[in-house]
Amino acid sequence: MEYTKDILSDLQNGIIHPVYFLSGEEAYFIDEIADYIEDHILDESEKGFNQMVLYGRDVTIEDIVGNAKRYPMMADRQVVIVKEAQDLSRTIEKLASYVENPQPSTVLVICYKYKKIDKRKALAKALKKNGIHFESKKLYENQVSDWLRRLVIHKGYHINPKAAHILVEYLGTDLSKVNNEIEKLMLILSKGSEITPEAIEENIGISKDFNNFELRKAVGERDIVKAQRISQYFTQNPKDNPLVLTISSLYGFFSNLLRYHGLPQKDKTTVARALGVNPFFVGEYTTAARHYPMKRVSAAIALLREADVKSKGVGSSPFATPDLLKELLVKIMG
Repeated sequence: MEYTKDILSDLQNGIIHPVYFLSGEEAYFIDEIADYIEDHILDESEKGFNQMVLYGRDVTIEDIVGNAKRYPMMADRQVVIVKEAQDLSRTIEKLASYVENPQPSTVLVICYKYKKIDKRKALAKALKKNGIHFESKKLYENQVSDWLRRLVIHKGYHINPKAAHILVEYLGTDLSKVNNEIEKLMLILSKGSEITPEAIEENIGISKDFNNFELRKAVGERDIVKAQRISQYFTQNPKDNPLVLTISSLYGFFSNLLRYHGLPQKDKTTVARALGVNPFFVGEYTTAARHYPMKRVSAAIALLREADVKSKGVGSSPFATPDLLKELLVKIMG
């Protein structure tokens, strides 16, 4: 994928560095690179003697360096992968002396999840000279749908924009979780086929009709009957449809609608870029803007902020929570 493609492309072309230090908040991209190295650098016949996986909680920096300095047996190189290396955060700088002069026949991979190293210190400077330092950043919610679409195409399938949106709405920005659900679908669907909302509902259990995406659409169209039907479904299935997420979804929609009203140009390309949405969804904002002028959008945002506080138990009885969404929708669309 775009976020890791340069590193993976080099590996596929035989451009291999002696050290890969993979750090940052998004574990998915760290695993993607480490898994590729684990699966592809050595032949199966070479892995028994020349590939080892260590875990940060079980080893010291000295153990890692000792293994990295070994020579390969009956192979051109060895691979040493250290998973959960963030458990070594207090001593990780000790690795700098090895990175200054790494063993050319070793590929050392450090998976340092959810943390960063200080770029001013020796380890970061040594990595800049003799290795690859990859910082894996979390994707924003409005980037995940686009990432998902490219992931699916990369795997030889297609995905309906609405289906991608439903998955992201339901699963959030946990890329590993999203990828796992896509992998399940690919076991069922034939290669080259399109992932649709119907396929998601049938195989993952996410309703194609009763979800935050459909609620936002109904609110934008001021379809009170449909919105209240979805609200009732959410009330009956609170575990799968947390109120706090629904309010957050509506808040994001109206915040984007506020931006829409402020745009001097409202063509599809300009709106999609400004709001960070797929052009497929621009029409929904155009429709919503006709029903909600700027003043009503501001009022809706104020109501959503108030509801968010109440949904977290501030200033309201817990017994009122089931009716909170219903009342909120009446106030917004009334």
